[in-house]
Amino acid sequence: MPGRIAVGHETAATWQTATLTGIRRETPRAATFRLAVPEWAGHLPGQHLMLRLTAPDGYVAQRHYSIASAPDDSGHIELTLDRVPDGEVSGWFHTVARPGDTVEVRGPLSGFFAWPGDRPALLLGAGSGVVPLMSMVRHHRARGLTVPLRMLVSARSPEELIYAAELGAETTPVFTRSAPPGVPVGRMTAAHVAPLLAEQPAHGWEAYVCGTNGFAEHASRLLVAAGQPVDRIRIERFG
Repeated sequence: MPGRIAVGHETAATWQTATLTGIRRETPRAATFRLAVPEWAGHLPGQHLMLRLTAPDGYVAQRHYSIASAPDDSGHIELTLDRVPDGEVSGWFHTVARPGDTVEVRGPLSGFFAWPGDRPALLLGAGSGVVPLMSMVRHHRARGLTVPLRMLVSARSPEELIYAAELGAETTPVFTRSAPPGVPVGRMTAAHVAPLLAEQPAHGWEAYVCGTNGFAEHASRLLVAAGQPVDRIRIERFG
């Protein structure tokens, strides 16, 4: 089984100036921020970066954020951020930031959760946990990959489903609080996961789970109960 992907220490440790070039609203609470990073060395779907804001008085705030965009040579990357109550960095992005503003970034970071597109991928996410998974979906589409890829994503409601207009046949949404007519409401269950494991590709799935601690535990238990090997489940947690 492919393991951790090496991350160049020198590249990951170097801070670079990134310029905000665009803001795209995704949901009432989430937006995508496009950053120009001319010296960006490239990334793999699933990786994240460290972002640093420095206030005029010298106060510094740093946060880890998953990269939402697929790898390309545009010199741009995208981050999709939820507005976190009292969040210093997300609050700045959502209420203060404008195109032309600059921040500092370093990365890419983490080879463990990266997906190069070389093996079947089963993606399970909740809320903003869909962000690194969407990088994988976009990469799959952009490269015209034929390796199987499926995604289950949980959201409170259709209005809070990040990237809703971009999701395709590879994705099954699960709504926990309200749903369109005829669509069940509730948590992700074995009924969502088991069919994908029953019809898995010849060499099985590599499973990627991203979300809160509670979701990560719940989703990984569903996978194991359905027959997914524990050593082929990769988990990224937040919150």
